[in-house]
Amino acid sequence: MNFSSFVASRITFKTKRTFSKLIVRIAIVGIMLGLGVMILSVAVLKGFKQEILTKVRGFAGDIQVTKFDNNFSYENSPFMVDSNLVRKVHRIPLLSHIMPFATKPGVIKANDEIEGVVLKGVDKTYDWTAFKPTLVAGQVINFADSAAAQESVMISSYTAARLKLKVGDNFLMFFVQERLRKRKFKIVGIYDAGLEDVNKTFVIGNLGVIQRLNNWTNREAGGYEVQITDFSRLGEAADTLSNLLPVYLKAYTVDENYQSIFEWLQLLDGNTRVMLVLMLIVAVINMISALLIMILERTAMIGMFKALGATNWAIQRVFLYNATYLIGLGLLLGNVFGLGLSWLQQQTHFFKLDKASYYMNFVPIQINSSDIILLNAGTLIICLLVLLLPSMLVSKITPVKAIRFK
Repeated sequence: MNFSSFVASRITFKTKRTFSKLIVRIAIVGIMLGLGVMILSVAVLKGFKQEILTKVRGFAGDIQVTKFDNNFSYENSPFMVDSNLVRKVHRIPLLSHIMPFATKPGVIKANDEIEGVVLKGVDKTYDWTAFKPTLVAGQVINFADSAAAQESVMISSYTAARLKLKVGDNFLMFFVQERLRKRKFKIVGIYDAGLEDVNKTFVIGNLGVIQRLNNWTNREAGGYEVQITDFSRLGEAADTLSNLLPVYLKAYTVDENYQSIFEWLQLLDGNTRVMLVLMLIVAVINMISALLIMILERTAMIGMFKALGATNWAIQRVFLYNATYLIGLGLLLGNVFGLGLSWLQQQTHFFKLDKASYYMNFVPIQINSSDIILLNAGTLIICLLVLLLPSMLVSKITPVKAIRFK
């Protein structure tokens, strides 16, 4: 053990000075709270993003393809489903699945109540994997039973509550077109997408119903939904898909279709960065204060070491080692605090949210080991670099002044 580390361990663990002990404890608590809050901030942000992306992607897919025209209504312009395009998409690893769909506005009449909705029609190729977790009652449409699938629909929990409907109930839906059309449907499932716009708008049904209402052939659809394997490469996937599409079709990514939600997530990113900076500043100020007080309390010791031949850098290292011990203890306690509270929230969902404002009724948590390592390493390195400046106060202390100070 060298001189600096030996002295640092003595003044860290065996000091009897009561005032510096108090300041040191305050500094440790500051680092603990700072790191703990940073861990929670990042975990909550990642949790929010993951939950909302899962909900949006589960309903709308990652990319939607529709006819390239000036029709921005829910009444899609039809085009022929291209089996060659479907095969090409399935051969590209980044593009995992492509499914035809169509939408059509309608009005539900049930229990003396009416509600305007949009029927979204899908077929047997639809991948329900991401949608199934949103089910709160019943099941998804069973396309194996073609007769039952024709009249089967899934409605949102919002619509079910508004119209006093439940799984197994029947209702009439009216479609306003050149000749008013109506269809009878049976509820096989109730979903809660966690997105107000989706819950208030959509009923999930059979694509064949929309095809017959619009006098389309069974090879026509209003669009494609495309799922990808890596959402971080969404832009690349959209470009790849666009190169495969004919000129009359255009691809729209999920962040373009739900722009307001993704802008809100970007605001959360900014808020989290501000929180991280503020917590780091608090930790650094606490450590600077503690280090300055420890240096001033040990002015006589510094003067004696200089009189015995110790260099300024050797004495500086004493206090930097001391600070490292204290920062390390603060980081350890901060990890226990942040990760412990995160684990508790994951298991119990103790902290609740207003679902209408945040798209979910509890604070979501997602912990990544890489985030924890970066936060710990970043806090340690920044604190030590900043502490180099106040540690230079040692060079200003001379043996004669130190003896007089004592």
